[in-house]
Amino acid sequence: MAEPPGVQVHRLGLCESDDVGPGTRIWAWAHVLPGARVGADCNVCDHAYVEGGARLGDRVTVKNGVLVFDGVDVGDDVFLGPGVVFTNDLRPRAHVKKGADALLPTVVEDGVTLGAGTVVVCGTRIGRHAFAAAGSVVTRDVLAHAFVAGNPARQRGWVCSCGERLDDELTCPACGRAYAGTADGLAELGDVELVRAAEPR
Repeated sequence: MAEPPGVQVHRLGLCESDDVGPGTRIWAWAHVLPGARVGADCNVCDHAYVEGGARLGDRVTVKNGVLVFDGVDVGDDVFLGPGVVFTNDLRPRAHVKKGADALLPTVVEDGVTLGAGTVVVCGTRIGRHAFAAAGSVVTRDVLAHAFVAGNPARQRGWVCSCGERLDDELTCPACGRAYAGTADGLAELGDVELVRAAEPR
């Protein structure tokens, strides 16, 4: 099978999708199925699996052993740590065959980090720049810039878009960005008025 233009596929990798952006690298034993959409400049590492019907944005890092199934929509600049697993069926049974319309979609917004071994239960939305600690089990929506950990994952604080924990004043001690609360979590202080203007009245 011909590789999409500008895409690097390791000789032991398999890319069956023709919807992969330039600069993307697919490494050994990784498998991208027909119908999967993968953006530009992504890094799909060894033993990762991207099912048809899944979408990855631009500049997504998919570390070793990640499983991205049909119905998962991943935004730009997302980090999926080693062994991250998404689900897409709340009540799977081997003897019950379901169509794609029976699967629950999952949305991972731009800039999210999911630490190693995170499990994301289908039907959830993870807000922009949220951060799930290694081993988290995400069973419900996560607010933008929230830091979550545990099984089930609970919010333990807030994080900056640079990845550092925010202090009690919602300011980043590393880069100095400041944040304010919105209906969806946090927004960088300069963007708060834009967020409020976009909220329904």
